[in-house]
Amino acid sequence: MIDNAEDLPWLTCGACGNDHATGAVAPSSLAQHVTSPSEDGSSTQFGIAPSVPYTNVYWYQEHQAPSGQLNAITYEFDLYIPSGSENAPQGIEFECQQQFNGWIYNFGWQANYVTNEWRIFNYGPATWDASGVAFQNFTPGTWHHILAEFHNDVNTHSVFHDALTVDGVRYPVNIRHDAFNAGNVINKLTNAVQLDGNSRNDGYSVYVDRMKITYR
Repeated sequence: MIDNAEDLPWLTCGACGNDHATGAVAPSSLAQHVTSPSEDGSSTQFGIAPSVPYTNVYWYQEHQAPSGQLNAITYEFDLYIPSGSENAPQGIEFECQQQFNGWIYNFGWQANYVTNEWRIFNYGPATWDASGVAFQNFTPGTWHHILAEFHNDVNTHSVFHDALTVDGVRYPVNIRHDAFNAGNVINKLTNAVQLDGNSRNDGYSVYVDRMKITYR
């Protein structure tokens, strides 16, 4: 288990989350150990200030590689949207990912503010698929709890999006994706947060606290 992950160092590769590091990169900011707003005295603020429509910023962490392929993983955190930013995002994305023995197992979700739906990422074809779960803009000025559950079939290299829980309401999903055979890649475990800019170049920020990654 990795607890309070938001307090660990974050890396960024600019727009690599969607654009594979090509195209315009939105100016961004990262502030850690923020005391207010926070729940435990230390939150992390992610900010984006686009100058080109639909640009995005991807932040990620690399952790010690597990000794084997994961059987199951949950990614959970609390999210705070400041007043005035509640309608600014194009989308907010988060994911965990394991690379093991040449296979990439991706566990990604997107809160899509345009289509008002939660979508899941299919890594192989690089597409966002409908989950059947509706999304309502997060109420500003309060903390929201998000928990995503996944499991793998270690024999068929399958990834299952089991469920998404938002503010205590659990939405079973049970959608399967194939893991991606990438060949010679380094074994590692990562997690990430991405902010997507809209057509109006609205800048905004979010705060994250009590981030936890649990796996077996």
